[in-house]
Amino acid sequence: MPTQDENHTGARIKEQRRLARLTQRQLAALLPYSYSYLNQVECGARPATTAFVAACAKALKVDVTVLTGQPYLTELQRDRLAELIRPIRESLDLYDLGPHPDLAVRPRERLLARADQLCAEVRATRLRNAARDLPDVIAELTHTAWSAPSAELWRTLASAYRTAHDISVKLGYYDLSTVALDRMDWAAQRASDASLAAVRQYMRALVYFREGEYRIGKRLVAAGHSVMAQADGSREALAVIGQLHLGGAVIAARADDRATVDQHLAEAHRIAERIGDASDVHWLSFGPANVALHEMSAAVEMRRYDDALKQARRIKLPTRMPTSRRAHFLIDQARAEMETGRGDAALKSLLEARRLAPEQTRYHPAARETITGLVHMARRTPDTLNHMAAWVGL
Repeated sequence: MPTQDENHTGARIKEQRRLARLTQRQLAALLPYSYSYLNQVECGARPATTAFVAACAKALKVDVTVLTGQPYLTELQRDRLAELIRPIRESLDLYDLGPHPDLAVRPRERLLARADQLCAEVRATRLRNAARDLPDVIAELTHTAWSAPSAELWRTLASAYRTAHDISVKLGYYDLSTVALDRMDWAAQRASDASLAAVRQYMRALVYFREGEYRIGKRLVAAGHSVMAQADGSREALAVIGQLHLGGAVIAARADDRATVDQHLAEAHRIAERIGDASDVHWLSFGPANVALHEMSAAVEMRRYDDALKQARRIKLPTRMPTSRRAHFLIDQARAEMETGRGDAALKSLLEARRLAPEQTRYHPAARETITGLVHMARRTPDTLNHMAAWVGL
């Protein structure tokens, strides 16, 4: 059996459990998981699912990142991504200072176009490119919106803040992602844009989803629906409502509420059939393909791995599906393959995710946990798997 050092999620759960002065049986009694499962995770014999980590974090009253070890600073510093975070943090902090008299600002149309390109780069998983230019774009948009306010400028600034959120999440800086969402709300209010406000509630719901606070997540999804209650029935409004249903589905799946999962997915299917692909609306990727991906993700969250694999075989991803969503699909598929004993297939899926989206895959907690599981499944660890484990810092 391959060995593993103590820098893994199970070891961190064990450390926090001891700090809380709980035995394994006492912690297991607080979880919707067995003592045996907890024991296996702590000793590194089984990988920790994202749902399990969230449940432990809630029981131990710590942030999920304490248990996952995020952000993965050693790898981020090696990739020279950590140095890009401070300028983003500063750009978010200077939102209320008004125009900057000494700032060189590119022409308005070029600035609006660049903000849109940054959204595209994040979805193409070119995180380094987006993170490098984002602070300047936010600074220039902030100056321009204060100097000559318009709904379009405030809306674009809100979108730039959303890009800051997306980059922060993908690199594991969840504290920064929360600040970015607050700024997004600030700008969306000035744009008087209900759809952006609802998108922000959807993204807030996912923050609580990661933390295992499913009731709060459900409330935020409901708040998003309330914002859209007076919507005009446009394609944009329907896409946002559909995405809210997809968020509600994965949150309900994590809470093992299958009836609510089915309700949300049925509504999302209905909307997707009506409007077709709406991946251009607020960069949400909503459409029939994304509904299918969320249905598979919900099956993974409910630990129905055989069902997830059956769904994965039926999914045909459109050519315009963003790279970030393709990689996420492959990571979910790898998880289901590992849990059903298909180790070679799981490694193949992870290698493909790495080829498509190396930065996203390297810093994705589920990918890292699946690699950990594959290492422990293998009687003899193949060189390819060893390389993958070393690549993510295991």
